[in-house]
Parts: sequence; structure tokens; C-alpha cells
Amino acid sequence: MTKQSLIDYVAEKAEMSKAEAGRALDAVLDGIVAGLKESGDVTFVGFGKFSVKERPAREGINTATKEKITIPAKNAVTFKAGSKLKDAVQ
Repeated sequence: MTKQSLIDYVAEKAEMSKAEAGRALDAVLDGIVAGLKESGDVTFVGFGKFSVKERPAREGINTATKEKITIPAKNAVTFKAGSKLKDAVQ
């Protein structure tokens, strides 16, 4: 599903215009980003949890040249599905 098809779905289900649904979806996504920046996690009970995990620096290999390279440390966003979501897709 693309963002546009999700907007179409929300507009139909919530009986609102596509423009309103687009703004609502953008607001939700902005809220998730803000929550991750502030506290490091965003939880939707039953749906799942977005969280930020720190990945340490590590060594890797450049597959083209076979040289060893250092991959820098970074923060990565992870998602763990909740029980209701898991049950819904099985």
C-alpha cells in the first residue's frame, strides 16, 4: 500500500475529503517522528511500538574492492508488531 492509497482508504472510511485525510495522515506521521525524537519510542497499544535503537560502529567489507571499511554508529528506527496486528495478518 502506498501513502496515496492509504489516504484514499482513510478518506473513504472516515467520510472526509482526500485533502483532509492527507493532512491527517501527515499529522500522524509528524507526531510519530516527534515522539521518536523526544522519548525514543511511540507505542500504539495492540498495534505496535516504534523505537530508536543505537547501532554501534562496526567493520564491514566493500564488496567491489574487498577492502575493510568502518561503518559508523547510527540510530535506527525499529518496529515491533503488537498482538492485535499479528493476529490480524495471520
